Amino acid sequence: MDTRGGTVNNENAGVPAKILVIDGENDHCRLFKEELEDDGYQVFTAMTWTEGMDIFMKETPDVVTLDVCMTDCEERLKMLGKMKQAKPGMAIILLTAYDYHDDFDAPHVDACVIKSSDLSELKSAIKAATISRCSA
Repeated sequence: MDTRGGTVNNENAGVPAKILVIDGENDHCRLFKEELEDDGYQVFTAMTWTEGMDIFMKETPDVVTLDVCMTDCEERLKMLGKMKQAKPGMAIILLTAYDYHDDFDAPHVDACVIKSSDLSELKSAIKAATISRCSA
């Protein structure tokens, strides 16, 4: 198992973990894709919920990152619930520009990360999510 990131579980050793980035800003999608691919992940990006759900259903990612400002809380919970129902072992990471997380707690969310051009916190959350699924 590759613990630097990149792979998901022992059954799929050497297979890159799939990350779906849903963010309404093209620059963020591009940055996240480039940085995460450099770490060995297979990355898909979507700028809308509809596009994100289409990619989710086709690619069944291991981790989904979502910009919390793209949807209201009720819609977000509904969509995240659908994703978790379709793939219960998948991790969901919310991205926010706000420095408080209390408003974004949800039963389907594994982590909440503050958006930054420094992706170390996001990368750590993704790594932790993929490693925890390896040992499950």
